[in-house]
Amino acid sequence: MTINIDVLCVGMASYDLIFTVDRPLNEDDKSAASSLTQSGGGPAASASIAVSRLGLTSAFAGYLGTDRFGDYLLNDFLEAQVNLDMLVRDVIPTSVSAVFVTPTGKRSLVNYRAPEPIPARALNFSKMRARVVLFDGHEPEISAPLIEWAGRWKAKTILDAGSAHRGTRNLAARVDYLVASEKFALDFSSKNNVEEALIALAKHAPSVVITVGERGLYWYHEDQSGVMPAFQVDAVDTTGAGDAFHGAFAACVARKWDWERTLQFSSAAAAITCTQLGGRPGLPTQRNVEDFMAKHKMTDA
Repeated sequence: MTINIDVLCVGMASYDLIFTVDRPLNEDDKSAASSLTQSGGGPAASASIAVSRLGLTSAFAGYLGTDRFGDYLLNDFLEAQVNLDMLVRDVIPTSVSAVFVTPTGKRSLVNYRAPEPIPARALNFSKMRARVVLFDGHEPEISAPLIEWAGRWKAKTILDAGSAHRGTRNLAARVDYLVASEKFALDFSSKNNVEEALIALAKHAPSVVITVGERGLYWYHEDQSGVMPAFQVDAVDTTGAGDAFHGAFAACVARKWDWERTLQFSSAAAAITCTQLGGRPGLPTQRNVEDFMAKHKMTDA
């Protein structure tokens, strides 16, 4: 029996330890944290939960260890009703991140993850059919065949390109939507500014978005390009903002919304997430985003 899913999210799940510090840490430094928040994280994992909270069906394809961190993240998925038919669990420890957040909401992150990706043969892709497939590049071995399956399903494909590494580099020219961080855009394109990077990335994917934090985003779509400002909020923690954006973007693509509405809705979801500590607690519902957009204006980019 084939399971139909709105959005399949492929990549990493992690357990986040989020420390609030009064300043950025330096080399050979010590600091006392004013608070500690523990939360689920990982780009694809959080995106799958974001999609579910927005009222669509989602699935996660990735890895969890059989340790306590894995059990915690498993419960997160189950509470959000994320399909786990493509979840792999084994004795290798679950990915863990230490996140240091300053009073401005800016963050630094250190991550440990399993040294070997899931082999393609570990999953049976014929059991599922998705309308949209979102990749974060952290599981390259299963992502390659899933691109082929997405073509059979006539699914739209999205790459969450947070940084330039083997997984994101290999997928950048194979997806319908390349949604990249400023860091990825500049590193991948070898350009000195976002405007030039956008032109370069548009040669790889039909639609491109480059997110630039509180400055908003740059976009290319259907032979047109532009800039969209961000929503202004008092940021508490930017952890998970990108995951919220990508999850909301995938949900909008699944709903076949127009381009401007998709970008605005995704930006609002990301902004809401910044108002709480941790990548998961601030992930909004559909009503949260609609209410937020009715009350807030976008700032100039």
